[in-house]
Amino acid sequence: MKRINVFILALLIIQLFNNKLIAQTNPPFFKEIEAFKKMDQNNPPEKGAILFVGSSSFTNWKDVQNYFPEYEIINRGFGGSSLSDVIRYAPDVIYPYQPSQVVIYCGENDFTTSQNTNADTVLKRFSTLFAMIRKEIPRAHILFISIKPSPSRAKYMPEMVRANELIRKYLKKRPRTGFVDVYNKMLLDDGSPMQDIFLSDKLHMNKNGYLIWQKAIYPYLRKKE
Repeated sequence: MKRINVFILALLIIQLFNNKLIAQTNPPFFKEIEAFKKMDQNNPPEKGAILFVGSSSFTNWKDVQNYFPEYEIINRGFGGSSLSDVIRYAPDVIYPYQPSQVVIYCGENDFTTSQNTNADTVLKRFSTLFAMIRKEIPRAHILFISIKPSPSRAKYMPEMVRANELIRKYLKKRPRTGFVDVYNKMLLDDGSPMQDIFLSDKLHMNKNGYLIWQKAIYPYLRKKE
């Protein structure tokens, strides 16, 4: 009996070690992406919807469909993601849906992941993602939501403003694209960020913030072709 107990204990230790090893080898947000895949298996979305993809400002917009009732919205935001993460998971969270329009909010977290990240870095990553989407879904309209002025990230704002402008100019030269400026719509007259549109962390938005986004985004949304 003692020998059997030792054997079982050894198996448990090996299993725990393997689970830890698997967790260490999986890339960031692996679990979130797997959860999306399971959702799609249980309830496959229709092709040609509008896809919202990016970081936590979309993740937390859980009732986004209610803000745009005339459109079919698929929300695949995964919190904390950078443009590099969206690039990594594009085959999982963009291509399969064959969306008529891809709405992207991402780039804000890029500035916090490395001290060397600047506006040029963000533009390069965005242009990579843009090219990938164009190749796989040539007819999709691509809409970028400008990086927002989160009070908790005030030190990054000059580079965020520059990144917004670089991406705006990049998209202006390309067909079937749009750029939504929410940054300036979230500022007071003195140029400082509004405070009452953010949660206590001064990073994520409350309903007042999303109402600003709703009004800004609405004119750019496209019906299925």
